[in-house]
Amino acid sequence: MFELAQASQRVQAAFRVIRNTLERIFTINTAQRSLTRAALERLAEDVPSEDDAAPTRGDEEEEKVERPLGLHEQRLGTVLSVLRGVGAKRVLDLGCGEGKLLRLLLGEPQFEHILGMDVSWRSVEIASDKLKLNQMGEKQRARVELIQGSLMYRDKRLEGYDAAAVVEVIEHLDAPRLAAFERVLFEFAKPGHVIVTTPNIEYNALFPTLPAGKLRHRDHRFEWTRSEFEVWANRMASRFGYTVHIQPVGPVNEGHGAPTQMGIFTRGGEQA
Repeated sequence: MFELAQASQRVQAAFRVIRNTLERIFTINTAQRSLTRAALERLAEDVPSEDDAAPTRGDEEEEKVERPLGLHEQRLGTVLSVLRGVGAKRVLDLGCGEGKLLRLLLGEPQFEHILGMDVSWRSVEIASDKLKLNQMGEKQRARVELIQGSLMYRDKRLEGYDAAAVVEVIEHLDAPRLAAFERVLFEFAKPGHVIVTTPNIEYNALFPTLPAGKLRHRDHRFEWTRSEFEVWANRMASRFGYTVHIQPVGPVNEGHGAPTQMGIFTRGGEQA
């Protein structure tokens, strides 16, 4: 009987060990599943749906508003001129869309390596098709890289560049995402120069086809006045060790300014 009792105790002890182990495994797996779900939900915020496939109706509406001024072409031409002027050789185009700026950059031998990134796979595919990457010669093809990625998270692929162009992007970000992007761009990627363009809401009153109080694009989370953009730009420069020069893009109206405002940031250097 004594030996039977000892055997029973050993079995019970072994059962407790097995039970405790299984409970720990279940708890860990549950936690992992919970963390996985949270991560997927977080990532899902930045994965575009089919409705995000470019070009969107919002893009078409914005283009219709700005077309009489040829504003899109003026913006890209101005950004290209700034990139030339700062002597950049390795350039990022963040939020590259269909690759219109990439095409201009590829036409300039000065730019030795060009990386275009967009959150939308569809936009990246369209850019690849429009640039005819699969038909380029080996030397030209080596100059350009297209990647899908989020502007919300640190990405080592964005490090080591002379300049970054952020053309009409920030107004599509709500406050938490804009705050994350600020660190991704200025703190982690930290290119030597950053060129940011965004609409000037004061100029909207001069667009005859834009209803009063309406933003230029249905996906815009905000459009800033000139003073609001200046405050933001100076805060970024002060916080992350840049200087900034702000200039208008497009025709300047005495009371409303220009339709686009541009900040040229230079890391740890003189104002552009």
